[in-house]
Order: sequence, then C-alpha cells, then structure tokens
Amino acid sequence: MPQTATCQWRNVCHIDDIPPQGARVVRRPGQDDVAVFRTGDGQLYAVVDRCPHKGGPLSAGLVHGRSVACPLHGWVLDLESGQAQAPDQGCVRTLPVKLEGGAVYLGLQGEG
Repeated sequence: MPQTATCQWRNVCHIDDIPPQGARVVRRPGQDDVAVFRTGDGQLYAVVDRCPHKGGPLSAGLVHGRSVACPLHGWVLDLESGQAQAPDQGCVRTLPVKLEGGAVYLGLQGEG
C-alpha cells in the first residue's frame, strides 16, 4: 500500500459512482489520469490509468477479484501492488484511496 502520511486527500466521488467490479476515472490536468476501482467485495484501489505494456486504459478493463485485465492485450495487473501477473513483467503506480461516509478520497502527493 502506498505511503499516506504526506498525502493531500481529495474527494473524487461517492462510492455509488463506482460500479461494483468497475472503475471511475479521475482526471488530473498535466498528469496521468487515475482509475479508482471497486472490487466485487467492495474494496477500493487506485492506479494510474495506463497499462505498463502499451498504455491501454485500465479503467476500461475487466475486474476480477483484486485484479484488472487491460482491454488492449489482456495483461493482468494486481490492483493492490500494481504488479503484472507472470509471465508479463511490469508495474503500474498505485495511489492511496480511502472511503469515509460514502465519500471516496484519493491520496495525492504535492497536489491540493
């Protein structure tokens, strides 16, 4: 899990805005977009919305368990660690995310 001590927490949506086993994209001007995922069991994860293979939009991928399959070439990435499943190699950056009273917050470093 990414370090959260120095994060600026930004309210990005309500939990109901993210479908179970789906994602919501958080746009960040001048930076990579972030995909916030909600797994079937209600866990939240946030990763940069770009597959490390060819840059596919992970937010459009299929969520299964705590992983997402890139819609372009099927790479499977662990949502908690960001690591690609073998035999593929690579990693996507993860970001801290939390839920408080139905509000979803994304932990951003150096942003207000």
